[in-house]
This record gives sequence, structure tokens and C-alpha cells, in this order.
Amino acid sequence: MEKLLAVPFAVLLIVILAACSNGNGVVGEAIQSTAGALAETSEGALVHDDNPMRVASDGARIQTDDPSIPTRVLEGGTKINMHFGDVVIPGTLNDSITAQDLISKLPYTVHVNRFSHDFCGVMDDPLEYSEEDVHFGWLNGDIDFATDANYFTILFEDEEKSEQYGYQVNIGKINSKLSVISELKGSYDVLIELAD
Repeated sequence: MEKLLAVPFAVLLIVILAACSNGNGVVGEAIQSTAGALAETSEGALVHDDNPMRVASDGARIQTDDPSIPTRVLEGGTKINMHFGDVVIPGTLNDSITAQDLISKLPYTVHVNRFSHDFCGVMDDPLEYSEEDVHFGWLNGDIDFATDANYFTILFEDEEKSEQYGYQVNIGKINSKLSVISELKGSYDVLIELAD
């Protein structure tokens, strides 16, 4: 019985501690400890309500030849530009319900902050999503929406240990080298708009 209660508690604690977190210090240690407990109580599989959760790579087309560019490969989709001050980062939004909801709001500005593996900010209103699109983790270069707190996030590293972070919906990817975004520092009011 204790193990059955530990799994939902561990998932909830990971989400609370990890959302847009840089994973450093006490919070980082708590996340790692909780993730270890989750893996132990679920015998190596991430579970929620006794069902295995999807991960970012499930059903994704990926490239592994060049780690300097996004892992996810998208064909088609809607081209966007994201303005980080004078730096413009091009991206592609996919055809998911969530991406289409964001597209309907463009141009859209969201305030984001840099953390250890992403730029993340809270959107004013939640985006629509389908439960079947919710997964754990990300691929480097992903643009995601976190359903638990209306987070818009661009993830540029740490995909190999990202499955401890849940409630992600992939809505696209950046179309530049990962270093273009990972070298940025600080906070930005990011204007997201359709590309010409």
C-alpha cells in the first residue's frame, strides 16, 4: 500500500520541484532523490495512475548524427520566429492541437527566464491539449507546453536525463543550432510570430 501511494506522491513532488527549475542545490537534490524513489517503486518504469507514461521520443523522428542541432526532425508544420531581443530563433510548430492553439494566438509575447536546460515562462492562458500528447521528458531543441502550470518552454540540453520531468506536450522545435539559444542569458519578453 505504501508503494502505491508513493508513486503519485513522487510524481507530484517532481512536478512541483522541477517546473522551470534549474535543478541546482537543494531543489536539484530533492528532484534526484524523488526521481530515484519513483524509479524504485515503479520498477524502472514511469507510471501515473498505474499506466506507463509516454516519453518525448515515443513516435518521434529523431536524428543522432549531429548533437549541435535539435534531435527532433519535423517535416511540414508552421514556421515561426521567436525574438529574444536582437536574436531571432526560427522554429517550426507541429500539427498538434496545442500548437494549433498557439498559432491562433500569434503574434504572442511571453516573458521567459533562462534556467540550466531551457528558457521557460508562464503563459497568460492555458493552451488546449490532448491527454494522449502528454509525455515525460524532451528532446534537445524541443518547444514544449507544460500542462501543469501553463509553461511555454524551449529546451536546449539534458534530454538524456529529462524523463524525470512530466506533463510535457511537444509543440515543435527550433530550427537553429542549439548553441544559438543556450548561449543566451537572462530574461526576455519573447515575441513569437509567424515567419514571413
